[in-house]
Amino acid sequence: MPKVKKEKGPSDYGKQGIMFKKDFGQHILKNPLIIQGMVEKSALLPTDTVLEIGPGTGNLTVKLLERVKTVVACEIDVRLVAELKKRVMNTPYQNKLQIRVGDVLKSELPFFNVCVANIPYQISSPLVFKLLLHRPFFRCAVLMFQREFAYRLVAKPGDKLYCRLSINTQLLARVDLIMKVGKNNFRPPPKVESNVVRIEPRNPPPPINFKEWDGLTRIAFSRKNKTLGAIFKQNAVAVTLEKNYRVYCSLKNQEIGDDFDIKQKLDDVLNKNDFCDKRARKMDIDEFIE
Repeated sequence: MPKVKKEKGPSDYGKQGIMFKKDFGQHILKNPLIIQGMVEKSALLPTDTVLEIGPGTGNLTVKLLERVKTVVACEIDVRLVAELKKRVMNTPYQNKLQIRVGDVLKSELPFFNVCVANIPYQISSPLVFKLLLHRPFFRCAVLMFQREFAYRLVAKPGDKLYCRLSINTQLLARVDLIMKVGKNNFRPPPKVESNVVRIEPRNPPPPINFKEWDGLTRIAFSRKNKTLGAIFKQNAVAVTLEKNYRVYCSLKNQEIGDDFDIKQKLDDVLNKNDFCDKRARKMDIDEFIE
């Protein structure tokens, strides 16, 4: 008899028969050793409230529930919410789990002490800053990221991957790489390798208006290999800064002369502290603060 060829089912199906959505970046962490490692590195206390973003089918969630007082799980996919509820139903963990349905980036974060999560990689950058700007302060976050993104978080001045993300994150937090995670530890496997990262917010934070800081680094890293002198002399940059400067002077009741020249003002500021010939890719936090 001829061999009957088995039809292959979609590789994106999980054991529960759920087809995972790539639009939501759903890659379920299946290796229990990696999950245990993330929980251990979080240094959880029995009184903690833990925030988990993207709990999926609950592999990490259940391990967190074993250790802490409450887990607040934020999930955008109502199918996975149903699976998670089913998993803890009629168990001691049922009353310890709070589920929030919706887009975490568009929602106000709840109170939490620690964040532990295998997050959808496409929201990595906005989520990091949403967490770091959240108040009151949390103790730490242990998060799974795409490997290159993780390396950018910890990159130092002069490194190839050093960028605006690096300096903005390191201004607000201490960041450490914890472990490498291969793509086969997920179901379905992603196309990239991953890393677990531990983030500890600086408390108290540096006395800096982060919105202004972010504006400065956005300009400086727009062409990180160019000198600051060349970047700030670009017409588009000068026009934007002049508008901002005029608003600032208006708020401070400071007069601006008719012969005011923003490019001359920028030259004076940059040359005064010898920043004209410096490049963003080699500047550290202290230099940007100055």
